[in-house]
Amino acid sequence: MFEGFSRESVDFLWNIRFNNYRSWYQEHKEECRRYVDGPMKALAAQLLDTLSREHPEMGLVCKVSRIYRDTRRLYGRPPYRDCMWFSIFSQVRSPEGQTSFYFELAPERYSCGLGCWGATSQTMARLRGIVDRDPRRVEGLMRQLEAQGEFQLESRPYKRPKGDPGPLLAPLYNSRYFSINCDRNCEGELFTPELYDQVLSGFRFLVPWYNFLQEAVWDQKQPQFSV
Repeated sequence: MFEGFSRESVDFLWNIRFNNYRSWYQEHKEECRRYVDGPMKALAAQLLDTLSREHPEMGLVCKVSRIYRDTRRLYGRPPYRDCMWFSIFSQVRSPEGQTSFYFELAPERYSCGLGCWGATSQTMARLRGIVDRDPRRVEGLMRQLEAQGEFQLESRPYKRPKGDPGPLLAPLYNSRYFSINCDRNCEGELFTPELYDQVLSGFRFLVPWYNFLQEAVWDQKQPQFSV
């Protein structure tokens, strides 16, 4: 059962940022397990269980990040991460992108949201096709997003716009990639069991966006997982 993160969770991530070498980590490995890795896995498991019961057709699975990077692919980066996250996504995979709910804890903030990692140009073209065929549906999603005060659409636009569907839909239509994110300071609910309810509420709000993205990934509604 998730009981919340703690001040020690945030302190550890600050410390690994400024002491990012093996000897320091080995001396503080138990702190990572107790204050960061353990709560992260507990929160991920609890959210996965609830979402799986509410949406069994999605066939959801979860992946929790590791504190250490693959030493074969450091490319000049330090060996340990100073943020941890998990993602929840369908076990029905597609090479066209992976739509995922996510939660991330960093020293200065925590965040949750939704994105489609590895989305191909074909996926984004199909997304624009959905907008062209059913603009009212996507306008409804955008208005709901604008009406609430937590999640924000973050996008990387094409250098040359793909079209002009109007000001409401343009940021989405002309994106080569986008995600929907909510960032908060490391305070309040982060240190209580109520963080689970906060993140779950956000994920529930994003379910229609998840379905929209999956439709673009698969060029149809996502194949249902047999239950």
